[in-house]
Amino acid sequence: PAACSEFSGGIVSAPLADITVIEVDNYMAAPSAGAILADMGATVIKVEPLGGDPMRGIGRPAKVEGPLEGYDFGFDVDNRGKRSVAVALDTEEGAAVVHRLVEKAQVFLCNLLPRRQRRFGLDPETLMTRNPALVHATLTGYGTNGPEAERPGYDVTAFFGRSGLYDAMREGDDGEVPMARPAQGDHTAGLALVGAILAALRVAERSGEGQVVETSLFETAIWTQATDFGVTAVDRAPVRRRSRHNQLTPAANRYPCGDGKWIVLNTLGPNAFEKLVEALGREDWLEDPRFQDAKSRYRHMPELVDAVDGILAAKSRDEWGEVFDRAGVIWGPVLTLDEVARDSQAEAIDMFPEIEHAERGRYRSVRAPMRFRDAEVRPRGPSPTVGQHTREVLTGAGYSSQEIDALFAGGALGES
Repeated sequence: PAACSEFSGGIVSAPLADITVIEVDNYMAAPSAGAILADMGATVIKVEPLGGDPMRGIGRPAKVEGPLEGYDFGFDVDNRGKRSVAVALDTEEGAAVVHRLVEKAQVFLCNLLPRRQRRFGLDPETLMTRNPALVHATLTGYGTNGPEAERPGYDVTAFFGRSGLYDAMREGDDGEVPMARPAQGDHTAGLALVGAILAALRVAERSGEGQVVETSLFETAIWTQATDFGVTAVDRAPVRRRSRHNQLTPAANRYPCGDGKWIVLNTLGPNAFEKLVEALGREDWLEDPRFQDAKSRYRHMPELVDAVDGILAAKSRDEWGEVFDRAGVIWGPVLTLDEVARDSQAEAIDMFPEIEHAERGRYRSVRAPMRFRDAEVRPRGPSPTVGQHTREVLTGAGYSSQEIDALFAGGALGES
């Protein structure tokens, strides 16, 4: 159906169809927010340098042959459905192009550090002078004020490292610092910024006045650990890092199964241990002095965990899952990424919708983690090539063909 912002038969096909977003950013965090806004139907114009976003071409290549071989799927996830305009921001003419585009937009989205925003005239004060109703949204590593405001940050440094998350995830006090998978922190921060933008649009719509919103990788990571920080912010004491053999209860732990695959248990409450031993066929443990109560079980946790390991080695992960279901034990499989891509529940909730590429055909992408009952939130096309829509967008902004040609000739614009 055609995109619209009006209810028609109870359906809104594109919730943000009347919203235009000018995006000046790179890599993953802020672009992921723009991708979600595009999924919601917004017109998202990605302003790239003449050489393109440096994220292009550096992701893990897909192991495929045929028309999709060599396609940049990693970049595509965070930039699907956008229009690309290639602009040399370090030229006066290029910066003026972005200023003109912003005049008719509802949202300006960027991840430039404050000094770079000011350098190119993309700071809130400058842009909101040109468009007083603008929502100016910034995503940085550490925030736009404070001693680290001008420090570049990536998710592994600002989200996982500086926030304490890496340290808290170590396996016991002597465990190595883990390594996150690509863009976990970026996409979490992108979700936070989307929420802020949507709320700011609501305020701007009611008041007619623009809003300045921001988030950072650092503060988003702290929020993800709010349960820990709710205590640590008060007592400022180190958090105890528990190894697998030092958990509070064997019913909330992770274990390897007979097929080498892992399973996670998280059964809580007063009867959690009883449910576990019933599932394991070891009701005799209820009479064992070592396991009589929570305190004694905690004192003997290493041997208890080893005993559970030994029992689970007799069956596969999926076989134990059926046993735990019957016993009322809360469990989850530790799936590999390729297993998740084939998972029946992921399929049922349409986590991997298809995108149609005019030249390469159809391929699966990843859906944003929200669904509307009466609206369509989905990928609306592939990612653009560098500057693919430069002429189209500038024509829509009122530039004549002669003006556009002159900007290309002067090096302020580019296209692939």
